[in-house]
Amino acid sequence: MGDELLEITEKQTMSREDAAERLRALADQISRHNQVEFVRNGMAFTAKIPSQVELSVEIEIGEESEIEIELNW
Repeated sequence: MGDELLEITEKQTMSREDAAERLRALADQISRHNQVEFVRNGMAFTAKIPSQVELSVEIEIGEESEIEIELNW
């Protein structure tokens, strides 16, 4: 893709258990297939994940809490 940037943002409200299942599915795609695939509006987008990545985990606790998990390569 060169210098082009493709950004797909997805935000959904779901149960904690469903969110955990989604994270497990993403982890399975990365560990088994070395990639993550997203389908939006009938188009498939694939991000190939190299063998070495930088993992960042950020936790914020307050009135609105969040856990942010980021992989960079």
